[in-house]
Amino acid sequence: MAKIGKWLLAGGVLLLVVAGICTVMIRRQAHPGKKTYAKSEEVFGNPLMGYAPSAWHEEVADDIRLLYMDITWAELEPEEGVYDWASIEQENQVERWRQEGKHLILRFVCDIPGEERHMDIPDWLYEKTGEAGTWYDGEYGKGFAPDYNNEELIACHAKAVEALGEHFGTDGLVAYVELGSLGHWGEWHVNYEEGIQRMPKEKIRDQYVAPWILAFPNAKLLMRRPFHAADQYGMGLYNDMAGHAEATEEWLQWIGEGGDYGQAEEEDALSPMPDFWKTAPSGGELTSSISMEELLQTNLDETVQLIRDSHTTFLGPKIADEAYPKGYGAVLGQMGYRIRILEAALGANKEETSLRLTWENDGVAPFYGDWPVYVYVENADGETIEKEPVTMQLPSLLPGVQMVTDTALTTQDLQKSVLESGTYQIWIGVEDPMTGQPALRLAMDAEYADGKNRLY
Repeated sequence: MAKIGKWLLAGGVLLLVVAGICTVMIRRQAHPGKKTYAKSEEVFGNPLMGYAPSAWHEEVADDIRLLYMDITWAELEPEEGVYDWASIEQENQVERWRQEGKHLILRFVCDIPGEERHMDIPDWLYEKTGEAGTWYDGEYGKGFAPDYNNEELIACHAKAVEALGEHFGTDGLVAYVELGSLGHWGEWHVNYEEGIQRMPKEKIRDQYVAPWILAFPNAKLLMRRPFHAADQYGMGLYNDMAGHAEATEEWLQWIGEGGDYGQAEEEDALSPMPDFWKTAPSGGELTSSISMEELLQTNLDETVQLIRDSHTTFLGPKIADEAYPKGYGAVLGQMGYRIRILEAALGANKEETSLRLTWENDGVAPFYGDWPVYVYVENADGETIEKEPVTMQLPSLLPGVQMVTDTALTTQDLQKSVLESGTYQIWIGVEDPMTGQPALRLAMDAEYADGKNRLY
């Protein structure tokens, strides 16, 4: 009996010790100030990414945060030195989009093939350049291809771009500029097999690039191919054949390996730029050579994979047709960034409360706007009583990367009030410098209201 009693006593002590350890472990795991957030599977639009239909559309879907605006030279400057801003802004509803906090993609074009004989450069410029160029009527349509080697054209182009920058390049409304200017649709190619003069050599091409660098210092610039200038200036790239497997794979090959530029019969004119998307966007539009049914239904998996492989941030003006809701959402869900907070932790001492946040990006690209991030403390009436900046640069949050930030909050008894009484609420927001208002939705299961994401 004595031995049994000893074993029972020892066992009881052991049980008490184990129970004590479990209690400590449970207490440590149930940190009162720590909160985790599940990843949201919902697809939604967000600033500086997604679908970008033409800016003249009167009705756009709720997820649209970007609009596409192309301007022909004939529209811009009907008389030399006279710019028709009123007509351009009215047609593209510029003030509406600014008020709604949406941003624009700009492309300046000199040659858009159409159904009728026409020019997309102004008459005065046609005369000033000595009518240098080629009238065409072929597979792409009818139009006029200027001689891009013409010195007068180059000089006048620089002035036109300077004017565009002075008008549209100061307030952040234009977030992205696709360097058009050259070729059919501003795509840096012509159908030279129909007698149109080939694209100019690099020395001339660079004279069409340089004015944009100065005119739009705060916008992200993109080129149709990875030219040396794109690599030199850290530009993005755009693919106007998105969704077309063969064309996109060729485009990705240029990006991965560089190569020749057949349009100018120029060797090694393209630079390898495999990591360009880490600092500048991948854009373009869906191809017109494949039906929406094939893109968004029959071959949806292929379309989505091409979008992912391209690290696509935006597509427009040709976008997915909402008549195919599954495909529309699947493509949108694979574009751009998907930034979220995995965990928030509140810790307090006598003077302040610290808020530690763990961030992650589940998307295919970073957020390219260097927008400020803030923590907001609100009282029971929904009034902001404290607003503190979060020390971080969102563009550096690449896909698959985690980032931890610490922010000090000075509201008295904040941790206790938030966790025990619910007196205060804590929100996180990313503010658009153009509007001064928070606007970015995080991809996590949390309340989202008025551009802010609720943490506590």
